[in-house]
Amino acid sequence: MTLSAGFLGYRFIGTAHANALARLGMFFPDAPAVERDVLVGRDEAALSAAADRLGFDRYATDWRDVVEEVDVFYNLGPNSIHADPSIAALEAGTHVFCEKPLAHTLADAERMADAARDSDAAAGVAFNYRFVPAIQHAKRLIDDGALGEIRHVRAKYLQDWLVDSTAPWSWRNSAEIAGSGALGDLGAHSLDLAQFLVGNSITRVSGHLRTFVDERPVADDTDDPPDANGGENTETRPVTVDDAYTAQVEFEGGAMGVFEASRYASGHKNSNVIELNGSDGAIRFDLERLNELDVYTGDNRGFETVLVTDPADPYAGRWWPPGHVLGWEHTLVHENYEFLRSVSTGNEHSPNFGDGLAVHHVLDAIQRSDEQGEWVSID
Repeated sequence: MTLSAGFLGYRFIGTAHANALARLGMFFPDAPAVERDVLVGRDEAALSAAADRLGFDRYATDWRDVVEEVDVFYNLGPNSIHADPSIAALEAGTHVFCEKPLAHTLADAERMADAARDSDAAAGVAFNYRFVPAIQHAKRLIDDGALGEIRHVRAKYLQDWLVDSTAPWSWRNSAEIAGSGALGDLGAHSLDLAQFLVGNSITRVSGHLRTFVDERPVADDTDDPPDANGGENTETRPVTVDDAYTAQVEFEGGAMGVFEASRYASGHKNSNVIELNGSDGAIRFDLERLNELDVYTGDNRGFETVLVTDPADPYAGRWWPPGHVLGWEHTLVHENYEFLRSVSTGNEHSPNFGDGLAVHHVLDAIQRSDEQGEWVSID
């Protein structure tokens, strides 16, 4: 069986998923074959060039013309356009794979989860860090009881791409389009990983959000000359999302957690760190060293660094000999493998839209906690 795929979006994350599909059959021959059928966007010239570069057979400028024609619809656009195309695809019986966060508002996330429950089609959400071999190894250790009772979770996701206050405005700086800033973009990953590893839901939060730069210049993508006064383009747009957040949380099973994310953490390019401490041991992971997992058990004097690249390690045996490390792009190959296998077998995929909604409830609670200045419970 060959599945036809339609992509909405072709920039950073669209390119990453196209790359994943191109490599999938080579290293995961048991995955269903996938044809990169149609690429959807608005700028026809850029779209045509992207379709050629990414290996798509054709392109379209309206998602409505696509969602009923393909077997799998990838919604890789900005957060504000996750809901309507995904819902339309699910109502047509088309499988949907959507980038995170699930939507730009809790209301839209709930609509998407409802549509997924009412559809026989698979609905996956792209929390790709679940599929890092080291994270999968950590999950095995936790589920096997190696850490005992989980008591602490510490997670921080730090980047520095907005430290420069003159960096141009993008849709990620708009609440209307993105919903939130570092909270939804980075925090969603941390919150999903924590609930996935602990195995319990977050029930109560106390959050704080901060915006450091209130406006940013509009990028000048033209070759127009400077303005009449000889200066450069001075147009700016407001930043209406958070640049950083912190949160304290409580888990259903009794664990406590501390979370942080920032796009202003100088010196950190993509540091996604999570640490779990239990009664019998601990694990610590950093995405900037994604082939490694720090493990502590009661018999050791401290953490031991394990290189998770052996053939018996999750996914690692599909690639290279031990010690030949994997990269960020491999996480997308792994998540596409699992999602497309669910499509072909009819088995339930996780993370699904229900998991995405669960994270959105936490995101919403953190925002409300910041606004109200108090702890907020999650229903």
